[in-house]
Amino acid sequence: MKPSLQFRLSQHLTLTPQLQQSIRLLQLSTVELNQEIDRLLMENPALEREDHEDAGSGGGGEAAAQAPVAGSGSTTTPTEPAPAETDWSADIASNWRGTADDEEDGDRNFGTAETPTLRDHLRSQLSLTNLSERDRALVELLIDALDEDGYLTQPLEEIAALFSAEAEMEAEELAIALRHLQNLEPAGVGARSPGECLCLQLRVPCEGDDAPSHVLALQIAEKHLELLAGRDYTRLKSVTGANEETLRAAQRLIQTLNPRPGAAFARIEARYVIPDVVVRKSKNVWRANLNPDAMPRLRINRLYAEIAAGARGGSGASVSSQLQEARWLIKNVQQRFETILRVSQAIVDRQRHFLEHGEVAMRPLVLREIAGTLGLHESTISRVTTQKFMATPRGTFELKYFFGSHVATEAGGAASSTAIRALIKQLVGAEDAKAPLSDSRIAQILGEQGIVVARRTIAKYRESLQIPAVNQRKAL
Repeated sequence: MKPSLQFRLSQHLTLTPQLQQSIRLLQLSTVELNQEIDRLLMENPALEREDHEDAGSGGGGEAAAQAPVAGSGSTTTPTEPAPAETDWSADIASNWRGTADDEEDGDRNFGTAETPTLRDHLRSQLSLTNLSERDRALVELLIDALDEDGYLTQPLEEIAALFSAEAEMEAEELAIALRHLQNLEPAGVGARSPGECLCLQLRVPCEGDDAPSHVLALQIAEKHLELLAGRDYTRLKSVTGANEETLRAAQRLIQTLNPRPGAAFARIEARYVIPDVVVRKSKNVWRANLNPDAMPRLRINRLYAEIAAGARGGSGASVSSQLQEARWLIKNVQQRFETILRVSQAIVDRQRHFLEHGEVAMRPLVLREIAGTLGLHESTISRVTTQKFMATPRGTFELKYFFGSHVATEAGGAASSTAIRALIKQLVGAEDAKAPLSDSRIAQILGEQGIVVARRTIAKYRESLQIPAVNQRKAL
C-alpha cells in the first residue's frame, strides 16, 4: 500500500486558555479566588487592584476595566436598596469583614493567644508547691503526657519503661506523682478514665458533699457510669438501692461536672466566611445581590497600557500578551460573579418559602432544575454552589445547602429531606422526656401528616442531626 495524504473534516471541542481560566475561577472559593488573583498580580504588571478611593473617581485604566467586577453589568438581578422594614442595613458587609487591620479576603482565623495552655497552667501551679526537685520533675513528666482533654491515656508502667535503668524510676513513684498532679486545677485533670475524672471532681471538698445524692453520684461515677450513660434507671435503682428522687438529684449533680477538664485551655480557631451573595426582601420580593466586599476590583494599569500601545517588535508582543491576559482575567472574574448571581437568584426564587418560614418549608431541589432554568450544564451549577455562601435573614448558608433529595407524600407531591429533618427536630424537641418518641413512632406521626418516610430513613436523618436514640433520650 502506497502512502497517501487524505483530508478529513471533523468537529471537536477545544478548551482555549481563556475558557480554562473561566472554569477554574468558577470553582474557586472566595479565599482561593483572592489567592489566585494575588498570584496573577505578582506575575502580570498590566493588572492592578482598584482602590476603593479610586473606584468612585473614574480615573485610570480602560473604561471596561475600571468598573467594579460583576457590578452594574449584571442583567439578572438589579441591585436595589433595602426597604425600611428590613433588618439588613447598608453596612452589613462591614460587620462580616471586620476592620481593615485584620482583614484578609475570605476565611480568617483568630487564636486566643492570651489564653495559657493546659500544660502552662499546670506548671505555674507546680512551681508554687513544696515538692522536691525529683518529684516536681516526675509531675512535669506526667504533665507532658496529658492529652488535650487533660487525660493520662498512657499507663504508668509504660511511662516508667521508657527510661533507662540508671534513672531508677518505678511505677509506684509515678503513681505518687500522679496524685500530686490530680490535686492541681482544673479538677479532674490527670484522670485515666471518664469515671475517674468525675470522681476527682466529686471528691473536691464542698458544701453538701455528705448529702445522699452526692454519695450516690460518687458511687455511680466509680462503678455504674455505663448504666447511667445507657439511661438504665431501673438497674441503677436496683444495684444502688436508691429511690427515684435521690437518683434524679445524683444525675443532675453528675451533669454539672466537666468530663473534659482540659478542653477549656484548647486553642479554638473561629472561622469566618464572607458571603458571596446577600438576600433581602424588597417590596415583598426576595432579591439576591452580590456582596461588594466579596468582589475584587481589578483594572488595567494605565501606564502599562500606554507602554503597550507604543511598543514595537519582540518586547511589544510580550507586553501585548500580558495586557490581553489581564483583560481575560477581568472579564472572567466578572463572568464568575454574574453566574453566581444568576444561580443564587434562581435558588431564591424556588426557596422563598424557606426564607419566609424556615427549614420546614424547604422544597426539594436538584442541580438539574437550576441548570435547565438557566440554560447551563449541571457541572457548572455544581461548581457555582461549592464553597459559595449566601447570607439570608435566617443565617449564612453554602449554596449547596438549598439542594436536597425528596421524599414522597400521600398527595403525590414531594417533601425535602431538609424539611423532614426540621420536622424530626421539632418532634424530638417537644417530646415527653419520660416517654421519648421512637423512630417508628416519628415515622407514624409524619405518615399521619401525609409524609411517607421509612423508619430506617428516620434513623438516618436523626443520626445526621446528632440526636441520640430513644433509650439515650429517656429521663427520670
